[in-house]
Amino acid sequence: MENFSSMIDHTLLAPQSTREAIKAICSEASSFNFKSVCVPPHYVRLAKEQLKDGPVLVCTVIGFPLGYNRSGVKAFETKEAIKEGADEIDMVINNALLQDGLYEEVSNDIQQVVKAAQGRTVKVILETCLLSDDMIIKACECAEKAGAHFVKTSTGFSQSGATSSAVALMKKSIPQTMQVKASGGIRTSDNLREMIEAGATRLGTSASVSITQGLSNHSKSTGDY
Repeated sequence: MENFSSMIDHTLLAPQSTREAIKAICSEASSFNFKSVCVPPHYVRLAKEQLKDGPVLVCTVIGFPLGYNRSGVKAFETKEAIKEGADEIDMVINNALLQDGLYEEVSNDIQQVVKAAQGRTVKVILETCLLSDDMIIKACECAEKAGAHFVKTSTGFSQSGATSSAVALMKKSIPQTMQVKASGGIRTSDNLREMIEAGATRLGTSASVSITQGLSNHSKSTGDY
């Protein structure tokens, strides 16, 4: 149970997010030992204050949700987020560059964020529901070349979210030094297990508490997990 909790980025990125809601997810993340909270850049400082020196990390999103920001803007966003306390960065890939086959520019876009992150974990959001398998593979190659640490399935703001097939393809398309984060539409413990079995080592969800409680109940009744 504890191992699953430590794989979860407890997420609140809805446009109607409030200070009180951010405080609530920080409290939940501490109680359930989640890996991080993933919050909008505006709330990074607040989340850091709430979590203080505890083990839960603060993650934020860059170029969110479309990824069309200029690379310099993404780098600036990243630097500002770090100043305010961000421990991890989830950046959105520029799918326009990817669709046009401008892979060097895609890599450069990611690399500027990686450099601005100063060694902190960078996850590259591909928005897999918009991409062919070949484009997913190319995006993974660009993320690897740029020095990113993770590739991530989705923003949760597009046509659909994570699928086990996309996770499996991403896992096969990266070296062992990189990892896969599944996010978008993970609402149940069955969803979570499916993504882990496909190769995800990090899960982004706003349903973290109900999923964790479901896993706990399952464990007590069956002895599994």
